[in-house]
Amino acid sequence: MSLNLLLICIPIAIALDWYEASPIAVFLVSALAIIPLAGLMGRATEQLSNYVGATIGGLLSASLGNAPELIIAGFALKEGLIDVVKASITGSILGNTLFSLGLSMIVGGWGRQGQHFNRTVAGMSGGLMFVASIGLLIPAMFHFASGQVRTVSLEISIVLFVTYILSLVFTLKTHRQLIQKDPDRSGAEESHGTSHEAHWSKGKAIGVLTAVTVVIAVVSEILVGAIEPASESLGFTPVFAGIIFLALVGNAAEAMNAVGFARKNQMDLSFGIAVGASTQVALFVAPMLVFVGYFLGRPMDLHFTFFEIIAIVLAVAIVSRLTSDGECHWMEGVMLMAVYVMFAIGFFFLPVR
Repeated sequence: MSLNLLLICIPIAIALDWYEASPIAVFLVSALAIIPLAGLMGRATEQLSNYVGATIGGLLSASLGNAPELIIAGFALKEGLIDVVKASITGSILGNTLFSLGLSMIVGGWGRQGQHFNRTVAGMSGGLMFVASIGLLIPAMFHFASGQVRTVSLEISIVLFVTYILSLVFTLKTHRQLIQKDPDRSGAEESHGTSHEAHWSKGKAIGVLTAVTVVIAVVSEILVGAIEPASESLGFTPVFAGIIFLALVGNAAEAMNAVGFARKNQMDLSFGIAVGASTQVALFVAPMLVFVGYFLGRPMDLHFTFFEIIAIVLAVAIVSRLTSDGECHWMEGVMLMAVYVMFAIGFFFLPVR
């Protein structure tokens, strides 16, 4: 309930934008307003899943869980802030794999010898992230070799999107028992499923989902409009704002859920939220934004900067290295957080391209 207190920021953000207040105030308040909205969207999606079956419900949760990031990035794309959109993709991947997972390991592992999670899920998530890293690397390599990038980016996006769909088939249909075989995971899911006070009606779930989507669209337009002037006032580059602030805002609800499950010693769920969100951003959100860009007449490619690509590849490598054994402790979380902070420092001083 405490998270819902931030809903008061919605009318405040609209009022600040209406009266043309300080861009910094508009940016900060609208960013805070997005956080509870993302949480409500996730809750409504989860409740709706109760009425459509496990497979469709899993598909809804996996896809609509990224709706806030897609809406924010869509408005940024509409405004021509392509570098900010790419930065938000990079920031989401780094924020989930390093910040959210690292913080979860620290909070969950403090006072315990260690925690465990499903090695099968860890292995597949790591593999999918490596595939996504290659998908982001190839357009840059192609651009360096030929000077062309957009055509190959569209084709790479199709491959990544198909890979994402097939990964859902694997986890939700053909190998569901293999993914959910870990007893700790099933117990965590049972605990999670019974933690809600009561199920919503189907109409209420659809109504809340629709209303929240509309409000997120309104607040996102305000947020995107304040990015550049707020960044200039604070001395940040728009790219740094996208990588750090927009990414953290879009993933705040998921990060808090991941930390909450880790604190309850349900690290399997925590890992699935943090790393699964990164996988979805790389394989679903990024390709979708390429498709949306062409639809809006704002073609976006997957040609990220060299620094962004190296950061993503290194983040995937260290997470895969630390989680391959299916165990973790708080010091490993410190390592992930340290890498995230060092990347943030690098992006802060990175010149505008």
